[in-house]
Amino acid sequence: MMRETGSTHTDSCRRHFLHTLVAGAAAGVLARTGIELAAPRRVFAQTKLTPDAALQELMAGNQRFVSNHRTSIEQDLAKLREKTAQKQEPFAAVLSCADSRVPVELVFDQTLGQIFVTRVAGNIVTPEIIGSLEYGVAVLGVKALLVLGHSSCGAVKAAMKAEDVPGQISTLYARIRLAVEQSNGNVDKAIEANAKIQADLLRTSSTVIKDAVKAGNLKVVAGVYDLASGKVTLS
Repeated sequence: MMRETGSTHTDSCRRHFLHTLVAGAAAGVLARTGIELAAPRRVFAQTKLTPDAALQELMAGNQRFVSNHRTSIEQDLAKLREKTAQKQEPFAAVLSCADSRVPVELVFDQTLGQIFVTRVAGNIVTPEIIGSLEYGVAVLGVKALLVLGHSSCGAVKAAMKAEDVPGQISTLYARIRLAVEQSNGNVDKAIEANAKIQADLLRTSSTVIKDAVKAGNLKVVAGVYDLASGKVTLS
């Protein structure tokens, strides 16, 4: 019996050695031919990052998007769906405008389960938005919260004109009015001011968000996405 155990152990060691040797040789051949073994892209769970690191990953993803070097497309979506079917662990949350030209996951080169996204015209803070983002903070544990405005925002432009419009579109105006007042008639300034104002509202009007920021568990920032270049600039 002892011989069989020893033999089995020896065979196992031999197989491990041969596997390591073959793998190393293959890597060497690939390296000599100019082909590198690509490391798997990191998939972040919220428990793995600090608030600063979460924000840094968002911005790094945007740089990949701008330079057309996206890595999220390399992910196996079938495996991601299987992994995220029962739970989600996003590392960041984004309050974005509803504009169809601002695809949040693409803009930050992220994939399934990585960003908790809320969207509304003018990226304004409403009770429903606050409740949704509080869930992202208190239950899902996101580490960074970004209010994302964008260039040529139709909601901000409409609020600046304050013209009669059909239906309930004009209900957006009141929440953007302060940004309009600070803009001196400049649309770009109004867009930037609006993102800052909405981010500040989240910090001050939600005890959940305020407490998370105070405890060092969350970072709340504002930024603007440029439709032409694809770049996000924090403000």
